[in-house]
Amino acid sequence: MTDPILEAARDVLAESLGELRAAADGLTPDELNRRPAWEEANSLVVISTHALASTRSWLGLAMGTPLPPRDRPAEFLAVADESFSRWVDERIRECLVLLERGDAFDPAREGVAPWRSTGADEPVTAAWALLHATSHLGEHVGHAHVMRDLLRA
Repeated sequence: MTDPILEAARDVLAESLGELRAAADGLTPDELNRRPAWEEANSLVVISTHALASTRSWLGLAMGTPLPPRDRPAEFLAVADESFSRWVDERIRECLVLLERGDAFDPAREGVAPWRSTGADEPVTAAWALLHATSHLGEHVGHAHVMRDLLRA
């Protein structure tokens, strides 16, 4: 990889993905599935599942690869079991491998994100998709840290 934008994105994403992974480390499936008492709050497994599925999808769009199958509403119904940690590690690897395809990155290339709740048929550039993947993941890493802190309280 020689593109400095992709190198920077990979570093930022690797750090954020590691933080998301760390938020779930050492927790039991029951803890991962626990939701705070307030309405519409998500469990750590839901936060992680959505963050990883979203990041993988936006990176696929950014890098011009076939988009993975995605059921966005189902992400918010996710339930952890003993295989959750392995699933997280596999999604992290998939995300980072996508950014190693530096020759495939054309920041001006346009694509559509059919999973978007609004504007699903409006094209975005690969550059926009890459930046959105990074910022959206960072937002959910913050949510994951807050949830981890609530679980410890």
